Amino acid sequence: MQYTIPVIAQIIKGKIQQQSPEETHIDRLLLDSRKILFPATSLFFALKGARRNGHDFLYENYEKGVRNFVVSEDPAMQLPGANIILVKDTLAALQALASHHRKQFQFPIIGITGSNGKTIVKEWLSQLLEADYNIVKSPKSYNSQIGVPLSVWQINEQHNLGIFEAGISQSGEMEKLEKIIQPDIGVFTNIGEAHSQGFMSIRQKLNEKLQLFKHVNAIIYCKDYSEINEGIASYLHQFHQAESRPDIKLFDWSTKTNATLRVTSIIKNGFTDITAEYNGEIISVHVPFNDDASIENAITCWCVLLYKGIPQNVIAERMLKLTRVSMRLELKKGSNNCSIINDSYSSDISSLKIALDFLAQQRQHSKKTIILSDILQSAESDADLYDLVAKTLKEKHINRLIGIGEHISRHRKSFEKIEGLDSLFYPSTEVFRKDFYHLNFNNESILLKGARIFKFEEISRQLEQKAHQTVLEINLEAFANNLKVYQHLLQPSTKMMAMVKAFSYGSGSYEIANLLQFHKVDYLAVAYADEGVELRKAGITMPVMVMNPEESTYDAIVQFQLQPDIFSIAQLESFDNFLKQQEIIDFPVHIELETGMNRLGFDLKELPQLLELLKQSAFKVQSVFSHLAASEDPNEDVYTKMQGEKFLEACKKIENAIGYPFIKHIANSAAILRHPHLQLDMVRLGIGLYGVDSSESGLLPLQEVSTLKTTIAQIKHLHAKETVGYNRRGKAKKKTAIATVRIGYADGYERRLGNGVGKMLVKGTLVPVIGSVCMDMTMIDITGIDDVKEGDEVIVFGNELSIADVAKWAGTIPYEIMTGISQRVKRVYYEES
Repeated sequence: MQYTIPVIAQIIKGKIQQQSPEETHIDRLLLDSRKILFPATSLFFALKGARRNGHDFLYENYEKGVRNFVVSEDPAMQLPGANIILVKDTLAALQALASHHRKQFQFPIIGITGSNGKTIVKEWLSQLLEADYNIVKSPKSYNSQIGVPLSVWQINEQHNLGIFEAGISQSGEMEKLEKIIQPDIGVFTNIGEAHSQGFMSIRQKLNEKLQLFKHVNAIIYCKDYSEINEGIASYLHQFHQAESRPDIKLFDWSTKTNATLRVTSIIKNGFTDITAEYNGEIISVHVPFNDDASIENAITCWCVLLYKGIPQNVIAERMLKLTRVSMRLELKKGSNNCSIINDSYSSDISSLKIALDFLAQQRQHSKKTIILSDILQSAESDADLYDLVAKTLKEKHINRLIGIGEHISRHRKSFEKIEGLDSLFYPSTEVFRKDFYHLNFNNESILLKGARIFKFEEISRQLEQKAHQTVLEINLEAFANNLKVYQHLLQPSTKMMAMVKAFSYGSGSYEIANLLQFHKVDYLAVAYADEGVELRKAGITMPVMVMNPEESTYDAIVQFQLQPDIFSIAQLESFDNFLKQQEIIDFPVHIELETGMNRLGFDLKELPQLLELLKQSAFKVQSVFSHLAASEDPNEDVYTKMQGEKFLEACKKIENAIGYPFIKHIANSAAILRHPHLQLDMVRLGIGLYGVDSSESGLLPLQEVSTLKTTIAQIKHLHAKETVGYNRRGKAKKKTAIATVRIGYADGYERRLGNGVGKMLVKGTLVPVIGSVCMDMTMIDITGIDDVKEGDEVIVFGNELSIADVAKWAGTIPYEIMTGISQRVKRVYYEES
């Protein structure tokens, strides 16, 4: 269907405020000015969020070539030649357009909801059914009020099956998603506590989710969840009473009682053998997983295939070939100063665009390379598909393409005609790997995007920087979640400075700064100028404050446009003299006041002298700030209040003296929540970004960002009275199994955690350290844990074992643990889908 501006305006009940004389056909929906691919045919919806208003980015989009806009406010500036549609609610308009688009297609749609497993079930159903259908599905986990419309908009005439997931966070949302997805088959994975904040009870959340199934022909679910079973029965009873939908088929499964698919046996032995009774027959499948969640998701998929009439022998063959779905897009350090982005769990065009957006965020290298396999999951013709891919790579300014596979190689001309794009093609991964060392990967960002059968994990291993098996994983989505949690606490006018000093609390430098810049944080703060220089060289353009500027770094501060913290008379005079010698005026600086921390900063007694010097200086005061000494402690609230009053009084005097306003900031992570009146013009967010609530309020839905993992090098079995480690400090009181793991104090695991003080997580069980922590190794007591083997993963801290607990055991604070992780520990950055 051709969507023109008049047609869209009619669909979304909007008024055309301004119309270009040229007819425009819309084929892409745009919500984010940072993710523009094809501006001429994109329609930008100016959505309003808690902190950001899409209307503030109209001109930015216009400058990038976008000419089609849906707004709920009249633009504050002129947009000549643009099409502008005015509506009451831009989100409702987006959903209405997607709902209309869905109605143009009559093929079956599978709608998936539940607390967990939605994305896995969707991806596995796609694997299992791709031989029979041209499938359109949600990219990654696009299941929200915004993600679902974008997913459904992908549908075109080539598709004949849709698989979409739907997630909700509060009442009233699923009814809207049902109108967009309009599923024929409903799949309910499970019910639990995930995402329950917006609901009074599990039952309320379940009833809300069941709204997705309002017009389905069948509901597939596990009968063993009593809440689901009872909820569906009650839901259907409402339909029977209304005599509106008496014909909904229930396809349930159970391991405990009679069901459409009665699972009679689950045997874990390498693979998992699942036997069940169905229509009076005994049938079975084998799946290559042992964990309970994967088994449950696989059975749900089995039910869908049986309902769809797929022969059991075909199902068994396909289930055996299921592959684990990597739910994350990873960023790793590569050899020769490369950055490696590994996103090779799917190869559809939608996930390619998402991965390219992530690549575009990486500013540390000017050169960008993509290694791309054949795209197997597409309804487009090969020629159209690879023409679209080529145009997409051009829009994203990709410098080099390495295509792997017969299909992409056959269509090399689509890429060779793109100016500025170097391209190479190989028929298979094996042939590429043989040529690997002739390709000179150096100082570039490399995106790996390939279908599972191409085994790009082998390429990833070749590209990665060699490091030992202790890894610090940084969840970028958890980081973004924590940022949003604090943003929601701020007044709309309050800016945010993010602290990225000390290698971003051990989490990385430009990787974290890139994310903060992408999310439009206002300022960054580093400890020393060389940290700021590194960020500038990596492509960070946002303002950066240097908290400890040294005289030897003044040249670098000016050259790289960093902004120093001025905290003493001697330092002020020194930097001012330097600027005047260079004939530089109005250089941005930040003035630090001492109000009670008694660390750095101008004493308030020095204020008269400071004011006279500022009047004569070459400075432009960007901000004045101070540090709260105990904002997290309720017992010190009087002291905190006193600090705030002193600070504001001093700021008033400075402002009167220099004759212009500046940013005022004193609130840290804890004060943002506990002392909102001190948010002022800007706040400084530090440890809270990493998922640690320093106020220990329990009120913030923070997610721990970092997970420190290692592996077991060797397992030994000791008799009673045998000893472990240096100085024989670890003593076995009985028959004891110990595992030596690949982490020690040289990696940042404190010696204080030795001899039973510290604990690690092995297969979900907390086990104590035994003996002293060594430089490169630590021993743990794994007695009584079944099926532990050498090479198994061990969690040092993370979501399942909080860094706050580890810090308490070590008698310190999370800051010290985080910043103490050695640089020899490899960092892996990833986004959960």
